[in-house]
Amino acid sequence: MEFDISTVPFSRFGSYMTFNLMPPRWGQKGLLLRTVQTAGAAREAFRMALVSGGKEVPYRVIATPTLCTLEARQGRVEICFAETDVARMRGAGVSLRLVSVPERGQYAFPAGEGRWHVNCAPNAVQYLFIPLSGALEVTARHEVRTDDRRRKARPAAGPSVVADFVPGDGGAFECAVHQFVTTPRPCDLSPGFEESLRGAEAEWRAWLKTTPALPEEYAEAAELAMYVNWASVVAPAGNFRRPTMLMSKNWMTQCWSWDHCFNAMALSYRNADLAWDQLMVHFDLQDGFGVLPDGVDSVRMGWNFCKPPVHGWTLSKMIKKRGLLTGRRLKEIYPRLARWTDWWMRHRDCDGDGVPEYHHGNDSGWDNATVFDGGFPVAAPDLPAYLVLQMDVLADLARRLGRARAASTWKRRADALLGRMIGRLWDGEQFVSRRAFTGEVFPEGDSLINFLPVVLGRRLPAAIRRRLADALEPDGRFVTAHGPATESPGSPLYVPDGYWRGPIWGPEAVIIADGLRRAGFREQAVEIARRYCDMCVRSGFAENYDALTGEPLRDKAYTWGSSAFLILAHELLRG
Repeated sequence: MEFDISTVPFSRFGSYMTFNLMPPRWGQKGLLLRTVQTAGAAREAFRMALVSGGKEVPYRVIATPTLCTLEARQGRVEICFAETDVARMRGAGVSLRLVSVPERGQYAFPAGEGRWHVNCAPNAVQYLFIPLSGALEVTARHEVRTDDRRRKARPAAGPSVVADFVPGDGGAFECAVHQFVTTPRPCDLSPGFEESLRGAEAEWRAWLKTTPALPEEYAEAAELAMYVNWASVVAPAGNFRRPTMLMSKNWMTQCWSWDHCFNAMALSYRNADLAWDQLMVHFDLQDGFGVLPDGVDSVRMGWNFCKPPVHGWTLSKMIKKRGLLTGRRLKEIYPRLARWTDWWMRHRDCDGDGVPEYHHGNDSGWDNATVFDGGFPVAAPDLPAYLVLQMDVLADLARRLGRARAASTWKRRADALLGRMIGRLWDGEQFVSRRAFTGEVFPEGDSLINFLPVVLGRRLPAAIRRRLADALEPDGRFVTAHGPATESPGSPLYVPDGYWRGPIWGPEAVIIADGLRRAGFREQAVEIARRYCDMCVRSGFAENYDALTGEPLRDKAYTWGSSAFLILAHELLRG
């Protein structure tokens, strides 16, 4: 399988290294060696060029899951991952040049045996450049700091580091690039390039065997979806105490505290251990009040916002898989899920009416949805719906643990919250989002978030289920030829590339299809799933999509896009 490296990065399971061709607007030409160690630093570390006769020459990039080839008229360079932190490269007919990006802030020095140590402070990582055959020639510019503010800063004299891996007498070279944070580790470079490549291929083939059962017509798209997910995993480090699937190795290079739930679901069919790791990534970092952090990378995490409590609903789907919820895992998740639920009920009900609110659109995951245009806090109906399901799941977990009284309490709390939700947020025609204290409804938009309570399925009264299903009819108010738009295309506030003001998002397709199926509208759910999956076949696995054209938008290799495809195709479209 070849893929378009201008949209899908070349990386490997567990690696913080990645190779990308960036969009033209980024102003970087050629393949880039990048790092996703922390989103708080520059990701682009080196621009890669092919050199012949002392001049850089044009090349094209051919990428497969385990091999990336830079091909010029004069020669070629091949790249594979020998280990998660070691890229192996070989070339013939050309030299390989690595030019530091950004141009200032790096420094380099010889490290013995022809090696060079490059400290990339702007990227918060370091590299060891290792020649294996041929030669390594490095130009490292030394900057002198005077700290004399009266003197004007001297203009940059070019990139700080330029490294050329040059062919030897046979016209070829081999090298390795080792990425590390503080200290280079001893790397076994005795296996040759071919052996390193075979190791990566074996790992990739083993991963492919965990593809969930899908309709045959989706087999090719499923292989790309599996690659996007495989290549987006990083090894445990810092905040990540488990192998963690990032949202992307393009630029959404973190793990957000609801995105991970969809990745966990997609893995749960045939990779239970890794699925559990994905569910628990944010619970590992839960604070003393019970809240989960927002966006997390290996170094930083954010607490100013959170994300909606879809975790109980996620767990309800995952525990149907035999062997996933072991006794140890049951004891691990129950108290954490309980604290997460109680945090919403205790600390996010500003007006004390028993219906919790979002303090900001970012807390909902629907950052700029139109229901938040009138101000905050907002009681959006999806929030109590998720919490009702979460309390139902906690009742089930309590029963499994032999805690009958706790189970009964969770069930009563769920029923009471459902009643308050309907009483306060159902206006007789549909659910609405109300400002805390005033009860105001911002009248100008028509947001899909008000219809997400369909996730409650048969927990809702039949008349309400019917109203929600009517609004979610294919080719109706929200569902276009490609899936459910986040803002109705008929709304005056609809924006084609408006983030949560129009585009289609994978998680909402999963939530709505699952809710419709459990509400008794299976055929409708299947049609929505088919439209979303067919769009993915044409457009790949993006962060979101134009609701009217199906064109991919924003980050175009986003794991919850690929995971949503795998979930829908597996659960609703395979017969």
